[in-house]
Amino acid sequence: MIQYQVLQKEELCQELFRDFIRHQEVTKCWRYEKDQWIIKEEPFIDDWTEADYQILISCLKNTVDTGGFVYGAFENGKLKGFVSVEALLFGGEQKYLDLTSIHVSEDMRGKGIGRALFLVAKKWAKEKGAKKLYISAHSAVESQAFYKAMGCVEAAVYHPRHVEEEPYDCQLECQL
Repeated sequence: MIQYQVLQKEELCQELFRDFIRHQEVTKCWRYEKDQWIIKEEPFIDDWTEADYQILISCLKNTVDTGGFVYGAFENGKLKGFVSVEALLFGGEQKYLDLTSIHVSEDMRGKGIGRALFLVAKKWAKEKGAKKLYISAHSAVESQAFYKAMGCVEAAVYHPRHVEEEPYDCQLECQL
């Protein structure tokens, strides 16, 4: 049985991610070329190093410190999914809140954890006064299928920092 909880800053450490498997084998990705979105063969393996986990933990701690939301999914006390949303509204009339991460451990994908995490992130963002979630999303076909199933569409306004940091990500929004 999956249990969900808000994660506190002191819980965000390397040990929390000991049983989390980020691994994702990507074969096809969405790319914007010649004024249209197309699917291209772009095979690679997406995985996190120890250094990547340290950066992630630092970012999640900052999210908590700045009033944001970090929420985890656990099976038998082991982290199997998490989501984070920043607390700062942006995008003018769009009133976006930034969903900065949502990940499900490879061994638990396809069991509804991502959907549950996404829905609680939407609820939290709406309670904070946002109109939409903003997502700079992995361009893998499977990732984009998830976001589309969750009601996401291309963002009306792009966040320049996200575009600069992850030029191959798809910039999405989801109405709350």
